[in-house]
Amino acid sequence: MAGRSADDDDRSGTVVTPSAEFPPLDPAEVDALRRVGAQWRTGVPPALPVDPTLDRYRSRPAPGRFSRLAPIALFRPEPGDRGRRDGLVAAEPANRPDSRLGRRLGRVRRAVLGPPLTSAAVLHERMRKLVALPVLSSDLLSSVAYGPEALLTVLVLAGSGALGLALPLSAGLVLLMVAVGISYRQTIPAYPHGAGSYLVAGDNLGVGAGLTAAAGLMLDYVLTVSVSIAAGLHAITSALPGLTPFAVPLGVLVILLLLAGNLRGVRAAGNIFVLPTYAFVVAVLGLLVVGYLRAAGRGFTPVAPPVVPAAEGLGLLLVLRAFASGAVSMTGIEAVSNAVPAFRPTEWRNARTTLAWMVAMLVVLFAGLTLLIHLAGLVPRPGETLLSQLARVTFPTGPWYAVVQATTALILLLAANTAFNDFPRLLFFMARAGHAPRRFLHLGDRLAFGNGLVALSGTAIMVFVAFGGHTEGLIPLYAVGVFLAFTLSQSGMVVHWRRHRDAGWRRRALVNGVGAVLSGLVLLTAAVAKFTEGAWVVVVAVPLLVLLFHRIHRHYRNLHAALALQPPPTGGGPGARPPSVAGGPGPPAAVPEHGPGSVEGEELPQELRHLVVVPVVRLNRASMRALAYAVSLGRPTLAVHLAPEDAEADRFREQWRAWGDHVRLETIVSPYRAVIGPLAHYLAALHAAAPELVLTVVVPAVVLRRPWHRLLHSRTEQRLRRALRALPGVVVTSIPIHVPE
Repeated sequence: MAGRSADDDDRSGTVVTPSAEFPPLDPAEVDALRRVGAQWRTGVPPALPVDPTLDRYRSRPAPGRFSRLAPIALFRPEPGDRGRRDGLVAAEPANRPDSRLGRRLGRVRRAVLGPPLTSAAVLHERMRKLVALPVLSSDLLSSVAYGPEALLTVLVLAGSGALGLALPLSAGLVLLMVAVGISYRQTIPAYPHGAGSYLVAGDNLGVGAGLTAAAGLMLDYVLTVSVSIAAGLHAITSALPGLTPFAVPLGVLVILLLLAGNLRGVRAAGNIFVLPTYAFVVAVLGLLVVGYLRAAGRGFTPVAPPVVPAAEGLGLLLVLRAFASGAVSMTGIEAVSNAVPAFRPTEWRNARTTLAWMVAMLVVLFAGLTLLIHLAGLVPRPGETLLSQLARVTFPTGPWYAVVQATTALILLLAANTAFNDFPRLLFFMARAGHAPRRFLHLGDRLAFGNGLVALSGTAIMVFVAFGGHTEGLIPLYAVGVFLAFTLSQSGMVVHWRRHRDAGWRRRALVNGVGAVLSGLVLLTAAVAKFTEGAWVVVVAVPLLVLLFHRIHRHYRNLHAALALQPPPTGGGPGARPPSVAGGPGPPAAVPEHGPGSVEGEELPQELRHLVVVPVVRLNRASMRALAYAVSLGRPTLAVHLAPEDAEADRFREQWRAWGDHVRLETIVSPYRAVIGPLAHYLAALHAAAPELVLTVVVPAVVLRRPWHRLLHSRTEQRLRRALRALPGVVVTSIPIHVPE
């Protein structure tokens, strides 16, 4: 395959699987693990009092009240099962909560989202080309419903005489579509495991460029949902004006339905969008055929448009604004490159074929509609879309107008699904590199990136409601983010070809260079011409998002340094600095604050010293159980009692002596009746006096059956845990005391 190398595969990542949430240790970490393990001294471990393999329960799940959630069974591989061994396997969750409401909600969730899928089913959830085409092209193809109108809406500000510029501007947009489409066709095989702008720009132009492209794409995906829903509802209200007051709640409902559909998984969501997309394409093609036949009957003579007075002068800035507005028809062209891992094998080949069909269909529909609107003499007007006007003129009688409007509204509403497919995958790649929260690595029980889907839905709903569901208010924000990503991606590909210099690299670099230049011109035009109309929001939001990504990455970098194994040094004395985690030359990795020599830095059991502390309020069954547990650990144990006054402290000491004074007792008089604060300060003082000690605080915790019972208790254990969380070298252990109903 031209343009690929082994290095490319390594940089691009691996196929998306549930295991991506659990990255393996690198060779340096494995070496550190061996060095730590070589110095462990635990003596002869005692025999386990129970068989951990659950071999006794071979024929049934292990008993317990949690077996209703995820039963554990012993797996015995069949002779034909390769790569599997004996072991414990969690069965499909039964989802039978204790409460009646919980059971009802569980049934509703199962009906909406479907049963959970095993991790092995991830390969079967990929899309074939006939399904991927409508799923990934719905945003791109649906944009022809509002792209030509966006272009003409700006031109008509200079009067009806300026509408003739629509044809040359449309020809320029078609050239741009073809150039960017060919550029991405080259990008996909070069990055077969994901060819999005974030990966391509980051690999070739640096981390900053990759994060900038990611920020632009994230804004684009959010706006894709908002604009698509707004345009779809506009198409509906054009035919049914009575629904106009309900546009915002209807839009929110549609977003929630799309969320539910995508939470069912990639394949289930794909089956939903196949028919509407193909129906829209057939309906628009039928509209074009009939429209051009009618135009041929009058010799392709354009109908004179209605006279529209000029509101602005015709100048270069207005023409550039019109071109940038029409460029929204290209949003969604990158969807295939972001979703390469979602295709069936061979992934890159199927993705490239799908992209070619998408661009071809876009060019035909966009150019055909723009020319037909010009021949029909139509101009934008409030209350009805241009596509609706064209359908009325083309189909003055019969049901075909309703068919065109219905399919247009449906694909516009479903066009948001492109963002639902790509936005969570972008967050996955960013989270894998540490630039987004790691929760976005998680695949839900339907093998969908549920956290990313929810994040997209919530953000899109806020934007949609904030703009009142108006398309014209959202479109000025639209082009900047996506063309920023286009420009960085194609510029990165130029660097990629120059770096690898495979056969034909100059031709490929030229193609991507043309795409980068044209995308950059549109980006500059949109940012300048539409700055005051709302594009300033994107210009400001992109650097803020990049700053946020850097802060997230810094946190994860510090976390990795704090959690990295620090093996005892082989030489240089006890204070020697451990080697860099990455190994090799360069600056050493940051040593965490609690490194070797502190309590949290100890990784060898023989180096740990313990003190068990048991806070005791009163001598009852709960405190007796906590004391018994603490003493059974075989470590030094100290009991602490807080009394509001001296008299109560004396009474407690008498009770303690009556018990037998088996454990050293320390009483603290708290005349202001505070409990958590004085206890936390006392433990901090103990730790300061002996920093090498591990303080294990054993606290009784009452387990309540009913949620409303929590209102009857002070929840001291949770409050103490929160207070001690920031204190190093302190472990809080809860001893549950179950209260019957």
